[in-house]
Amino acid sequence: MKQERKMHFQEGRRAQQQLESGFKQLENSKRKFERDCREAEKAAQTAERLDQDINATKADVEKAKQQAHLRSHMAEESKNEYAAQLQRFNRDQAHFYFSQMPQIFDKLQDMDERRATHLGAGYGLLSDAELQVVPIIAKCLEGMKVAADAVDAKHDSQVLIELHKSGFARPGDVEFEDFSQPMNRAPSDSSLGTPSDGRPELRGPGRSRAKRWPFGKKNKPRPPPLSPLGGPLPSAMPNGPPSPRSGLDPLAILSEISKSVKPRLASFRSLRGSRGTVVTEDFSHLPPEQQRKRLQQQLEERNRELQKEIDQREALKKMKDVYEKTPQMGDPASLEPRITETLNNIERLKLEVQKYEAWLAEAESRVLSNRGDSLGRHARPPDPPASAPPDSGSNNNGSQDNKESSEEPPSEEGQDAPIYTEFDEDFEEEPASPIGHCVAIYHFEGSSEGTISMAEGEDLSLMEEDKGDGWTRVRRKQGGEGYVPTSYLRVTLN
Repeated sequence: MKQERKMHFQEGRRAQQQLESGFKQLENSKRKFERDCREAEKAAQTAERLDQDINATKADVEKAKQQAHLRSHMAEESKNEYAAQLQRFNRDQAHFYFSQMPQIFDKLQDMDERRATHLGAGYGLLSDAELQVVPIIAKCLEGMKVAADAVDAKHDSQVLIELHKSGFARPGDVEFEDFSQPMNRAPSDSSLGTPSDGRPELRGPGRSRAKRWPFGKKNKPRPPPLSPLGGPLPSAMPNGPPSPRSGLDPLAILSEISKSVKPRLASFRSLRGSRGTVVTEDFSHLPPEQQRKRLQQQLEERNRELQKEIDQREALKKMKDVYEKTPQMGDPASLEPRITETLNNIERLKLEVQKYEAWLAEAESRVLSNRGDSLGRHARPPDPPASAPPDSGSNNNGSQDNKESSEEPPSEEGQDAPIYTEFDEDFEEEPASPIGHCVAIYHFEGSSEGTISMAEGEDLSLMEEDKGDGWTRVRRKQGGEGYVPTSYLRVTLN
């Protein structure tokens, strides 16, 4: 009906344009008739004046009379043309107002009546559907009300407390340190500045250990103190046994609770933002290409963590040897729990690396199988992809990986890992010539990083096919390359 209404309006505009064109021709013929009449009258007056002039020659008089006769003849022809044009315009005007426009209005009226009939039928169907859904909605609301009435805030808070309570005792009173005594006083176990094992604590000049409060602002982390051998002291290592003064305090307990609660809130936000998408550990909820990239990132992170644990184990072994040779520096038995914990972490990380390698192999095979079906995906109905373009996600994660890799030595097991050539293809140099061309079916505004804007009907050069994540890399004629949704294109390969 919209197309039919547009057609009727176009028909009315054409008829009106024809009538306006006839009126312009009538005005032109009218002005020409008026101009010819004035020139004929002027020529007649000139001939009469020369005829009465005794100084004028006979040739001049004859020439003026011929000119007056010619102008009079031209005025007569303009008069006849103007009269004919006037009759034609009056006939066209009567046909326009008494025949064409009433027919067009009748067609529009008939179309609008049919539209009203269809709208009435549609509203009837809508009301029937709403009546069928109303009981279901009422039951859902009743269930929500019952669930809201069943909320027990006390019980929920007790469950959270039981889940995160530490069991540590409250700290005792701070003892008085008498600085009036000689500097070589005997170390006291109750002193805040001296650990319980008798070894003096290494502190900078003029610095004292600040007490950490549960709700205070966090200070900037200081670099761990170094031992005489160049490695970190046992109390400064991340996985070492807690000393009496470096154990978990209320601030550490709150940080542990926040670490366990924030991922849950983030997971709720991700579930709400993805409209019901379930996030899995193997990233199977993502498209094959993005799943492969995410698994590679996780595998690289596990390899780096594994290398850190291996380096820490080696450092602990060297420190243990030093303690055994020089007992004054520390007790070798105090390092055994940390060495055991490091070994457990190494075994756990090795299992995780094997698990991610198996998932990555499955994702690789799935990507290879999906690339054979990429041509069939170009005919899908338009559905903008929910994931980000490949450049935006990979660049952010890549920059973070580069930053971490610059701080840590390369992993030995990471060097033995297989090289995935398909991942490298995403970052290789762009081909010199396009592999096809495509036409934009819809308008797209490239607002995120790595994307490019395109207009509806624009011709583009195809630089890279869709790899399963819903994005295709194209090049515009006026310059510039980027990713656009595959479902917004009509693709033709060379």
